[in-house]
Amino acid sequence: MTDDYLQRFGGLGRLYGTAALPRLQAAHVCVVGVGGVGSWVVEGLARSGIGALTLIDLDDVCLTNVNRQLPALDGNIGRPKVAALAERVKLINPSCAVTAVSEYFTAKTADALLATRFSWVVDCIDLMSNKALLIAECTKRGQPVVTVGSAGGRRDATCIRVSDLGDSHGDELLRQVRKKLRRDYGFAKGEGNHYGIPCVSTQEQPVFPWADGTCAAEPEAGSNLRLDCATGFGTAVFITGAFGFAAAGEVVRRVALG
Repeated sequence: MTDDYLQRFGGLGRLYGTAALPRLQAAHVCVVGVGGVGSWVVEGLARSGIGALTLIDLDDVCLTNVNRQLPALDGNIGRPKVAALAERVKLINPSCAVTAVSEYFTAKTADALLATRFSWVVDCIDLMSNKALLIAECTKRGQPVVTVGSAGGRRDATCIRVSDLGDSHGDELLRQVRKKLRRDYGFAKGEGNHYGIPCVSTQEQPVFPWADGTCAAEPEAGSNLRLDCATGFGTAVFITGAFGFAAAGEVVRRVALG
């Protein structure tokens, strides 16, 4: 371990014990989806001395990302998110081995993207079907994975918590994920099952945008709310960042404490 590494990340040793530092440096974490939440996961991991990061996403930085995503800066608009974040990671920790993969995680890419054994995978996928697929594939391989719920429509960062996937309530995306895991991947049926998968979620109910410019606790009658940057749920960086840092913190805690 170099003096440079110790100077950059010695504070982690004074938080988790000096034995944590070689564990953090040896860890290889994969973040799947590096948008609103995932970009902040990457930041948290990079600033915690994680020795290797694999970043997976096919999306580019766009102007509508500015309110919630780390790489959304003038000069990065139009660039691949994984490339912009990989560049930032190297500025934080030049010794970090960063792999930027411009792919979406799908049934066609799953085997190739999970061919490497990671210390942890962090699931920040928005699409329910691919989110469930990633969790199922990691579980099948015995690959540790942390998942995150939906940050859209939320305002109160103090409601965010880490629990088991089976104990996450009030999140429609995660409810659909659990349903698909039970139906299509053989996960245990019934309410309150322990999945053994750490999950970052919020108990806060979302607010819905209405066509007249107001927001309400219920969706507008006849509306077809889409999960896109321009017309979907509203978002704020203090929520996406809190989700991302909670996920990064869970990974760092588990790696550091062995």
